[in-house]
Amino acid sequence: MIVAALLLGALALWGASRLTWFAEFRDGGVRGTVLYRETGEQRATALVPLALLALAGVAGLVATGGWARRVLGVVLALAGAAAVWTGVAGVRFGGYADGLPVTEMLLGRGLAVLGGILVAAGGLAALKGAGRAARLGAKYAAPATRKKVRDPDAELWEALSEGEDPTDVRGRHSE
Repeated sequence: MIVAALLLGALALWGASRLTWFAEFRDGGVRGTVLYRETGEQRATALVPLALLALAGVAGLVATGGWARRVLGVVLALAGAAAVWTGVAGVRFGGYADGLPVTEMLLGRGLAVLGGILVAAGGLAALKGAGRAARLGAKYAAPATRKKVRDPDAELWEALSEGEDPTDVRGRHSE
């Protein structure tokens, strides 16, 4: 869930950076009036770095645990809030000249807001579940740091590995 939110958020932020965020007609001299466009990447330079941060956050959440995961969750939540602010700041819904790509401009900002919400939600979910989620390599942790869980099937296999007969009740209780 968290990884999917971060990946979709990163994808939405990257997509928003590729769409037109600003357009106007300008005097092109001999060419007449030309349509001038700026993409989200040109207009809001933080979009691509925020998308990359969300992608790095996926790796960070998988690799860390405990307080490090909580810190990363806070960073991702703040990055998501920054992306939402970037999409909302300066938006206007009217007063456009005919012929401008208004739908694309509003879609770009909407994608930035959606991406920011997804990244913030992923960060907050990581913050909330930091203690419960498994960490990469936890299976290979030192025996003292691993929690002992009694598994009867594993005990039978361990007994066989040690050369004991796990079905011999007398031999196992006499130790």
